[in-house]
Amino acid sequence: MWRTAPNGERVRISPIELGQFGEDIAAAWLRKAGCKVLHRNYRAKRGGEVDIVARERAALVFVEVKTRTSVAFGNPADAVDEEKQKLVIRGALDWLRKLGHPDILYRFDIVEVVALDGQPPAVNHIPNAFTTADYYYY
Repeated sequence: MWRTAPNGERVRISPIELGQFGEDIAAAWLRKAGCKVLHRNYRAKRGGEVDIVARERAALVFVEVKTRTSVAFGNPADAVDEEKQKLVIRGALDWLRKLGHPDILYRFDIVEVVALDGQPPAVNHIPNAFTTADYYYY
Protein backbone atom coordinates (compact mmCIF):
# COMPACT_ATOMS: atom_id res chain seq x y z
CA MET A 1 0.00 0.00 0.00
CA TRP A 2 1.06 3.51 -0.69
CA ARG A 3 0.42 6.91 0.85
CA THR A 4 1.24 10.42 -0.23
CA ALA A 5 4.07 12.09 1.70
CA PRO A 6 3.85 15.81 2.62
CA ASN A 7 6.05 16.62 -0.38
CA GLY A 8 3.55 14.88 -2.71
CA GLU A 9 5.72 11.82 -3.28
CA ARG A 10 4.17 8.34 -3.14
CA VAL A 11 5.79 6.20 -0.44
CA ARG A 12 5.06 2.66 0.70
CA ILE A 13 3.44 2.59 4.13
CA SER A 14 5.41 0.98 6.95
CA PRO A 15 4.39 -2.31 8.58
CA ILE A 16 3.29 -0.36 11.66
CA GLU A 17 1.09 1.93 9.54
CA LEU A 18 -0.34 -1.11 7.74
CA GLY A 19 -1.17 -2.77 11.06
CA GLN A 20 -2.84 0.38 12.38
CA PHE A 21 -4.80 0.72 9.14
CA GLY A 22 -6.00 -2.88 9.46
CA GLU A 23 -7.01 -2.41 13.09
CA ASP A 24 -8.98 0.73 12.17
CA ILE A 25 -10.79 -1.19 9.41
CA ALA A 26 -11.43 -4.18 11.72
CA ALA A 27 -12.78 -1.99 14.55
CA ALA A 28 -15.15 -0.20 12.18
CA TRP A 29 -16.28 -3.52 10.71
CA LEU A 30 -16.94 -4.98 14.20
CA ARG A 31 -18.95 -1.90 15.20
CA LYS A 32 -21.03 -2.16 12.03
CA ALA A 33 -21.63 -5.85 12.83
CA GLY A 34 -23.08 -4.88 16.23
CA CYS A 35 -20.07 -5.21 18.53
CA LYS A 36 -19.06 -2.58 21.02
CA VAL A 37 -15.31 -1.96 20.90
CA LEU A 38 -14.13 -1.63 24.51
CA HIS A 39 -10.39 -1.29 24.06
CA ARG A 40 -7.71 -1.35 21.40
CA ASN A 41 -4.13 -2.53 21.71
CA TYR A 42 -4.39 -3.96 25.21
CA ARG A 43 -0.99 -4.94 26.57
CA ALA A 44 -0.69 -7.08 29.68
CA LYS A 45 2.24 -6.53 32.01
CA ARG A 46 3.47 -10.09 31.54
CA GLY A 47 3.64 -9.97 27.77
CA GLY A 48 0.12 -10.67 26.55
CA GLU A 49 -1.51 -8.53 23.89
CA VAL A 50 -4.93 -8.16 22.33
CA ASP A 51 -5.55 -5.96 19.30
CA ILE A 52 -9.24 -5.36 20.02
CA VAL A 53 -11.38 -6.18 23.04
CA ALA A 54 -15.05 -6.01 22.13
CA ARG A 55 -18.42 -7.06 23.45
CA GLU A 56 -21.00 -8.86 21.35
CA ARG A 57 -24.23 -9.27 23.25
CA ALA A 58 -23.29 -11.21 26.43
CA ALA A 59 -19.81 -12.27 25.29
CA LEU A 60 -16.40 -10.65 25.43
CA VAL A 61 -14.52 -10.98 22.17
CA PHE A 62 -10.73 -10.88 22.09
CA VAL A 63 -9.68 -10.11 18.52
CA GLU A 64 -6.39 -10.59 16.72
CA VAL A 65 -6.20 -8.50 13.54
CA LYS A 66 -3.94 -9.54 10.68
CA THR A 67 -3.50 -7.24 7.71
CA ARG A 68 -1.81 -8.09 4.44
CA THR A 69 -1.35 -6.44 1.05
CA SER A 70 -1.26 -9.80 -0.74
CA VAL A 71 -2.44 -13.36 -0.22
CA ALA A 72 0.41 -14.79 -2.30
CA PHE A 73 1.87 -16.44 0.81
CA GLY A 74 -1.43 -17.50 2.37
CA ASN A 75 -4.30 -15.91 4.22
CA PRO A 76 -3.56 -13.41 6.99
CA ALA A 77 -4.99 -15.79 9.63
CA ASP A 78 -2.23 -18.29 8.77
CA ALA A 79 0.16 -15.96 10.62
CA VAL A 80 -1.71 -16.48 13.89
CA ASP A 81 0.44 -19.39 14.97
CA GLU A 82 0.58 -21.10 18.36
CA GLU A 83 2.94 -18.49 19.84
CA LYS A 84 0.71 -15.62 18.71
CA GLN A 85 -2.36 -17.39 20.10
CA LYS A 86 -0.59 -17.75 23.46
CA LEU A 87 0.12 -13.99 23.54
CA VAL A 88 -3.50 -13.16 22.79
CA ILE A 89 -4.75 -15.66 25.39
CA ARG A 90 -2.32 -14.29 27.99
CA GLY A 91 -3.61 -10.78 27.30
CA ALA A 92 -7.23 -11.92 27.53
CA LEU A 93 -6.64 -13.74 30.80
CA ASP A 94 -5.02 -10.61 32.22
CA TRP A 95 -8.06 -8.57 31.11
CA LEU A 96 -10.39 -11.07 32.82
CA ARG A 97 -8.22 -11.03 35.96
CA LYS A 98 -8.56 -7.25 36.15
CA LEU A 99 -12.34 -7.69 35.95
CA GLY A 100 -12.21 -10.11 38.90
CA HIS A 101 -12.67 -13.25 36.75
CA PRO A 102 -16.36 -12.68 36.01
CA ASP A 103 -18.54 -15.59 35.01
CA ILE A 104 -18.83 -14.40 31.42
CA LEU A 105 -18.67 -15.97 28.00
CA TYR A 106 -15.64 -15.06 25.94
CA ARG A 107 -14.07 -16.11 22.69
CA PHE A 108 -11.06 -15.51 20.46
CA ASP A 109 -11.65 -14.20 16.95
CA ILE A 110 -9.40 -13.28 14.06
CA VAL A 111 -10.20 -10.48 11.65
CA GLU A 112 -8.32 -10.65 8.37
CA VAL A 113 -7.90 -7.46 6.36
CA VAL A 114 -6.53 -7.70 2.83
CA ALA A 115 -5.68 -4.31 1.37
CA LEU A 116 -4.87 -4.53 -2.32
CA ASP A 117 -3.81 -1.32 -4.07
CA GLY A 118 -6.69 0.37 -5.82
CA GLN A 119 -9.38 -1.75 -4.15
CA PRO A 120 -11.42 -1.36 -0.96
CA PRO A 121 -10.04 -3.50 1.88
CA ALA A 122 -11.56 -6.98 2.13
CA VAL A 123 -12.51 -8.08 5.64
CA ASN A 124 -12.98 -11.66 6.81
CA HIS A 125 -14.15 -12.24 10.40
CA ILE A 126 -13.36 -15.66 11.87
CA PRO A 127 -15.30 -16.14 15.14
CA ASN A 128 -13.96 -18.73 17.60
CA ALA A 129 -10.71 -18.99 15.64
CA PHE A 130 -8.93 -20.63 18.60
CA THR A 131 -9.55 -21.52 22.24
CA THR A 132 -7.70 -21.82 25.52
CA ALA A 133 -8.38 -25.58 25.54
CA ASP A 134 -4.99 -26.44 24.01
CA TYR A 135 -2.97 -24.42 26.51
CA TYR A 136 -2.31 -24.66 30.22
CA TYR A 137 -1.96 -21.38 32.08
CA TYR A 138 -1.34 -20.84 35.75
